[in-house]
Amino acid sequence: MHSFTTALESLMRHLSQAIPTAPGIRVFDVSFPLNDAFDALSWLASQSVYPQFYWQQRNGDEEAAVLGTAAQFPSLECAQQFLQHYPQQTDLRIWGLNAFDPQKGALFLPRLEWRRCAGTAILRLHLLSESSLREDADRARTFLASLAEMKPLPALHLTLTGEQHRPEKAGWISLIQRATQTIAEETLDKVVLARASDLQFSQCVNAAAVMASSRRLNLNCYHFFMAFSAEDAFLGSSPERLWRRRGNALRTEALAGTVANHPDDRQARQLGDWLMKDDKNQRENMLVVEDICQRLQSHTHSLDVLPPQVLRLRKVQHLRRCIWTALNQPDDRLCLVQLQPTAAVAGIPRERAHAFIQQHEPFEREWYAGSAGYLSLQQSEFCVSLRSAKISRNVVRLYAGAGIVRGSDPEQEWQEIDNKAAGLRTLLQMDAL
Repeated sequence: MHSFTTALESLMRHLSQAIPTAPGIRVFDVSFPLNDAFDALSWLASQSVYPQFYWQQRNGDEEAAVLGTAAQFPSLECAQQFLQHYPQQTDLRIWGLNAFDPQKGALFLPRLEWRRCAGTAILRLHLLSESSLREDADRARTFLASLAEMKPLPALHLTLTGEQHRPEKAGWISLIQRATQTIAEETLDKVVLARASDLQFSQCVNAAAVMASSRRLNLNCYHFFMAFSAEDAFLGSSPERLWRRRGNALRTEALAGTVANHPDDRQARQLGDWLMKDDKNQRENMLVVEDICQRLQSHTHSLDVLPPQVLRLRKVQHLRRCIWTALNQPDDRLCLVQLQPTAAVAGIPRERAHAFIQQHEPFEREWYAGSAGYLSLQQSEFCVSLRSAKISRNVVRLYAGAGIVRGSDPEQEWQEIDNKAAGLRTLLQMDAL
């Protein structure tokens, strides 16, 4: 923690400089020596300031922990408009969540941002004021002085006292039958339906501890954590990129088609081979590819669809096809509107599938199947908010969905969502009494 204390002291010295009474924005960066003793998630969870946001790119190269607000935004569109007012600040990053309804968001320019990229890290402080940067510097000094030292996250020792699915299995079977009938009538090609499972525990659940356990065990995933308050959080470990933009260069993907994983490598490969050859799963994946390409084609140069891969996760394996292109102009709002919700989390045609979900799913998706990440003028990256949980005091709501197409079997789809939910559920039950 010595290096972190030194970085904070350096930021304090910056704030002691002559800062104008004029409005505007000011960014202070201090290099942060990487130290194995420093865990950004533990540090974040030790603070009593909200919101808190943690994000880790799925290959582990990028990681961030951000705290407090210099500015908040109810949608990505508002965040992008804000960034466009500061064209010289190309690396100014706004972090947070987009809801399943992409018009809604919880995004913010943090007061303090710790960010690691590969082997380097920075600690960044933002000042922002419409009247006086000097006054905001005073607030920032008070903020820095209030920060607590990092404490280790507690172990998860949870006692499950109750559980409820929305819908329960009988309701799920009825829902899938209704969906396949609608698909047979050619009103829909595909609809993605989800289940919310409320797990009640005998004590409040430490959301950051759940995130830490998931990060440790669910590899090849994005990890995201948003604490709105001491009692309310949304988190997850998602295998799916919504988009990554570097300048005009854009990468997205179709992640659809699922089979169980197996701890034995040989059996896992057999299951993966079956997935590559299975007509239903290949058809489901190609529907997503075609939908993404249709939505992007008028806003991009040529689209390159890479060959299919099997992505192996802890509990399941997925079919993935990566899609690479270049935007006519960098525009994160366009990316969000065109890509979210994808056919992998909503269906095709998107508007009809969305209407079916709104009418028949017995819960509100809220942040589930939205996206988590950051945007800046220079670059942006968001993952799809899957394999996720909403934590409110002692209740953990787990989400899992399945793509329904012609020929889908309700029993098999129930097993699929059980497998998907297990990625987080087993963490909560590892030490259950």
